[in-house]
Amino acid sequence: MIKPQKPARAIATSPSRPPRPPRQAAQPAAPAEQAGERLSKRVAFVMRCSRREAEQYIEGGWVKVDGRVVEEPMARVVDQAVVVDPNASLMGLTEVTLLLHKPAGLDTMALPGQANKHVKPAHALLQAATHTAQDESDNRVLKRHFAKLTACVPLETGASGLVVFTQDWRVLRKLTEDAAIMEHEVLVEVKGDVPPETLHRLNTPPASEKDTLPAVKVSVNSTSETSTRLRFAFKGSHPGLIAYLCERLDLHILSMKRLRVGRVTLAHLPEGQWRYLQAHERF
Repeated sequence: MIKPQKPARAIATSPSRPPRPPRQAAQPAAPAEQAGERLSKRVAFVMRCSRREAEQYIEGGWVKVDGRVVEEPMARVVDQAVVVDPNASLMGLTEVTLLLHKPAGLDTMALPGQANKHVKPAHALLQAATHTAQDESDNRVLKRHFAKLTACVPLETGASGLVVFTQDWRVLRKLTEDAAIMEHEVLVEVKGDVPPETLHRLNTPPASEKDTLPAVKVSVNSTSETSTRLRFAFKGSHPGLIAYLCERLDLHILSMKRLRVGRVTLAHLPEGQWRYLQAHERF
């Protein structure tokens, strides 16, 4: 006998829900309106000049806000006292060239943003705090002088001495176009004594290398019980040249310092400090 089967239980279903609207991305909060007005706008009103000229007055260090020099045209002012120096002039806003006494261990050609544990740019020393008190130029130190600087002449990382940074396209062209004929003078301290025959060999490369090595003039600068200071002079920038010449003759280098590039000398510039290239100086 076949038993009657129970009818299938109906499955309760919920009424269909309307689809959810797509979630909208959160909108960034609107920045709060900055108070006051740009300093350049205020100076343009005070001086009755264009906004660009006002920016130049500010970048030239001629503007004080509540008695303090402000060099940023985008600074905001409300009711502060804004005073423009009565001697303000836009005639002196020229590009500058900075001469740095680089310590050993800093990379001359590295850009500021390349700093890491392996690369330490010499450019990082160019700041108001390292400006030498012995600078004889008439330049006032301005923030704009540290912008858009180009390192012109390479120098070994392990060497110290004169390096050049410039904003002036004329200086950059001079150091670039005349690089091969511009003389460099380097003071090299080596361990022990340097006999006359070794000095002669430094000044006279082998015939096989005469066409590949630049002419070098080497003389003894001073001697001590443990070391000898040699003065190298050659035309053009040749990183590694001095190390090669000394290694070839078993001379152990203790230090290297570049004293001169062209006609511009390191003079009495302290290590780690910089000065302005003066108007009368020429490479």
